[in-house]
Amino acid sequence: MEIYSLAERPELVDAFLSIKGDWPEFMLHDPTSDRAYESAVAGFPELHLVVMDGDVAAARLHAVPFAGAVEALPPRGWDHALQRAEWLLASGETPDLRTISLIEARVALSHRGHGLSGRLLQEARQRYAALGCRDLVAPVRPTRKSLEPGSDAMEYAHRVREDGLPADPWLRVHVRLGGRVVGVAPLSMVIPGTLAQWRQWTGLPFDTDGPVEVEGGLTPVHVDVAGGHAVYVEPNVWMHHDLR
Repeated sequence: MEIYSLAERPELVDAFLSIKGDWPEFMLHDPTSDRAYESAVAGFPELHLVVMDGDVAAARLHAVPFAGAVEALPPRGWDHALQRAEWLLASGETPDLRTISLIEARVALSHRGHGLSGRLLQEARQRYAALGCRDLVAPVRPTRKSLEPGSDAMEYAHRVREDGLPADPWLRVHVRLGGRVVGVAPLSMVIPGTLAQWRQWTGLPFDTDGPVEVEGGLTPVHVDVAGGHAVYVEPNVWMHHDLR
């Protein structure tokens, strides 16, 4: 398997975008992602990596230029990073690559279980350092937080095993490669919808006010029956990789 940036192989953009994930349906309706995800792929091809297994796209990594001090990362993680990238593209300003934010690392379902996520992240660290990146940050979606949506996000982020490594597998991959947990982005991704939309996305009735747990959610959805809407606010974990 070979790893390429889309700057090196622009003809692979369709393969990059073709990799299917396993996020729940409602996660595909974040308005910020709908607007800015693919434009960032086109606008910053040198930051987007794809793993090719022959002619098959096996994994991808999405990242964008980022502005902000590591000591004061914003509460809006994923959405903030994508909106910042959108603003850069609209303004025509030359991006400062001293700080880069990862957005997503996705491994095709057919290629999971072979350590590709770690290999891809390690490749990103090396490539971004060569581009002048000093601080690589990431609003990470901890993979097993969905098993306990009622747990406190900060407590979960700092939960460790007996060997001192994070209890969550995806956080553990980051730490093993030199990353560290630096905080939580409590408003990382905000997904609003009408009750009809949420019923379609989840198959649940959404007929009661208050928090409703949904399959795949890291936290409950907040339901307002009288208002006719519900909102999912996802917390992510801020990771930092010092590439200097």
